[in-house]
Amino acid sequence: MRGISEILPPDALARLANLGLIARWVVEGFISGLHASPYHGFSVEFAEYRAYAPGDDLRHLDWKALAKSDRTYVKKYHSETNTRVHLLVDASASMGFGAPVTKFRYAQALAAALAYLMILQQDAAGVVLFADRILRVLKPKATMQHFRDIAAALDALAPQSTTDCSQAFHRVAETVKARGLVVVLSDLYDDPERIRLGLRHLRFRKHEVLLFHILDHREIAFPYGALSEFRDLETNERIQVHPVAHRPAYTKALSAFCDGLRRDCSNMQVDYQVVDTSVSFDRVLARYLARRKRLG
Repeated sequence: MRGISEILPPDALARLANLGLIARWVVEGFISGLHASPYHGFSVEFAEYRAYAPGDDLRHLDWKALAKSDRTYVKKYHSETNTRVHLLVDASASMGFGAPVTKFRYAQALAAALAYLMILQQDAAGVVLFADRILRVLKPKATMQHFRDIAAALDALAPQSTTDCSQAFHRVAETVKARGLVVVLSDLYDDPERIRLGLRHLRFRKHEVLLFHILDHREIAFPYGALSEFRDLETNERIQVHPVAHRPAYTKALSAFCDGLRRDCSNMQVDYQVVDTSVSFDRVLARYLARRKRLG
């Protein structure tokens, strides 16, 4: 498969400003390479074409076919049932870590790409932006204008304040009555018990949940060597350490943290995926589509 890394590597996000355009590039590049990949069979392609009939939505008219054959065809999709998808995006200060692309910029681009992909599939996509409180809510809709609104809302925020994932989870569980798919994009720097309780609330309300645990590659590999000062972006606390001496303890603690989250998610039937921000978007989109395929 021709990976998205050949078209738009994650570090290119640091140089590009138009989030809506980034999302389109990512998704359209992904779709164009899908049939040559191991992911063949996911329903981002159209099931068939049929003749245009008066009253059909012109958004689904195949203009290329019209130009080539002078005949009007409408793209008919595999799924006629819209899914309501809520994208929960962490905008806390810790998401500002990373270079050349921060975790937040990666999450912004991934959320916008997922929203665009969902709307292409005639699903309704909405966004909840949160830090220590709910910052912005856009209820799910299935229009391209709404996609542009989502991209603008994502782009308007900068990482801020502390993290409270559970508040966002409980808010969605309490206010969204119809069951749907909840996609979380966060570094999850929060109390694991509070995260677990929030996820359990979502599952109690019958929502399907896909959790993308977004980490910068340096948080995973901890490649530091010389004496370094580390600063907590949410509390501004600073500490100087010799990274080589602390690397074993750090990697053990991170593994334990991720393993605990993975175990809790497995027990609740929540899909949990660690996302390294150096990884190309095609892999993450494929995981989303694998989830949708299992939901059937």
